[in-house]
Amino acid sequence: MPSVFTHAAIPLALWCASDRGRIAAPLLTAGVVAAMLPDADVLAFALHIPYADSFGHRGASHSIVFAAVLAVLAAALHTRLRASAVQAAAFVGISALSHPLLDALTSGGLGVALWWPWSGERLFAPWRPIRVSPFAGQFFSPRGLATVVSELRWVWLPLAAAVIGWRLIQRAPVDTRTPQ
Repeated sequence: MPSVFTHAAIPLALWCASDRGRIAAPLLTAGVVAAMLPDADVLAFALHIPYADSFGHRGASHSIVFAAVLAVLAAALHTRLRASAVQAAAFVGISALSHPLLDALTSGGLGVALWWPWSGERLFAPWRPIRVSPFAGQFFSPRGLATVVSELRWVWLPLAAAVIGWRLIQRAPVDTRTPQ
């Protein structure tokens, strides 16, 4: 997995790329929580649920179904999130789905159960440039530092460049004259 902090990068980048005030603080918070929430499945280790189990790490909580459930929940709570139902569902759903997609780009683990409950197969992306993050006890180690550098290179810097590019495109003057 990328570190839990890097999972917040997608909703933060969407917020930075949007017009000021377009994504309210409660919706941003919900998106960040949704992007990090799938890793709550590490509690399965304490419950002696095997990693490869459907409810183990990177299992059901890393599926499209889980992201869809969070999106429906956000739509139901849209007034509290200060958004329309569609905006709340889309933002939270995309944020939640970004988690397994980032995990699929990592160099380790068992892959993600993206298609659960239809399939228990664990998937990886064909290209896996992001170093897998060590668990909490080893996060502040040389391996943890290498993971942070990898995440900066493959997630944070490309997202920052995309946001800056998008904002520059938005500010570019548009020629509204008709050709003669």
